[in-house]
Amino acid sequence: MIAYLKGILSIKTKGYIVIETNGVGYKVFMPESTIAKTGDIGDEIQVHTFMRVREDDVSLYGFLSNEELRMFELLLGVSGIGAKGALTILSNITPSQFALAVISDDVGILKKLPGIGPKTAQRTILELKDKLKKDEEITIDEGEEEQSTQNTILDDEKVSEAISALQVLGYSKREITEALQNLDLVSLSVEDIIREGLKNL
Repeated sequence: MIAYLKGILSIKTKGYIVIETNGVGYKVFMPESTIAKTGDIGDEIQVHTFMRVREDDVSLYGFLSNEELRMFELLLGVSGIGAKGALTILSNITPSQFALAVISDDVGILKKLPGIGPKTAQRTILELKDKLKKDEEITIDEGEEEQSTQNTILDDEKVSEAISALQVLGYSKREITEALQNLDLVSLSVEDIIREGLKNL
């Protein structure tokens, strides 16, 4: 499995880029919004990658952040969403906005995304929330000191919602509470808390 690629950006076109590393050009499919941020031809870049292996195809998908990569992996796990559909979704919504939509049951936001109708939006929310509940069950046994810190942070409903959204993106409750400890949580909106939390994770 290729975790990331670091090399020279040699081709930048619709739907994919080519990164040259040690004389080999790797074709990497990316969301259009991410391609726009990769830099200029000739720049040295690094992208997180997901390698998808199928009987008739081996493809690399690239992302500039771990959050984009995690969201892509989550979307691949939803019934009815393939790799191309996941890239299109990533081109039209940020990981923080997506996670917040899932946590707040905002079908309206999701069904506006290309390739997602009302049924797929509802299925996405249902399947990812089920996954979140299972993850919470796994991490429920925690120390008293850590639990005390979490209880202090979780007192605020919007903070609790932000923590759940960050958990959707694959972070543990311990990692999230540590990332939020030094933020001015009272003055921030839920999405701002998610965004600032991601910077610290």
